[in-house]
Amino acid sequence: MALFFDSDWFNARLAGRGLSQRDAARVLGLDDGQIADVWKDQRELSVHDVRLLAELLGAPPAEVASRAGVSTPVPADAPADTSAALAELSERLSRIERALLELKALLLERRGE
Repeated sequence: MALFFDSDWFNARLAGRGLSQRDAARVLGLDDGQIADVWKDQRELSVHDVRLLAELLGAPPAEVASRAGVSTPVPADAPADTSAALAELSERLSRIERALLELKALLLERRGE
C-alpha cells in the first residue's frame, strides 16, 4: 500500500488510456483545483471515488485504493449471489412498509379518541 498518493502510477494509467487528470476530474465530479488536491494527496477519495477511478483506469478497485494512500478505503466486493441479497432487501422493505402501515393506523386510531 502506498503511504501517499502515487501520482506517477495514476498519470501512467491515464496516459495509457489516452486520458488526462481533467478526465478523472470530470468522472469524479471535481474541478481542476480539487483533482490537483487529490494528486497532491491533500484530498481523500471515497469508496465511490475509488470505484469510479478503477473503472476509468481499467484497474482493480483494491489496487486503486492501495495506490491512493493509506487512508483510502478499499471497496468491498459485491456479493457473489446478488439475487439473494436483493431478496433479503425486499423482505426488509416489506417489513418496514408493514410497520409504517401499523404506525399510521395507530396514529389515526389515537386521533379518533
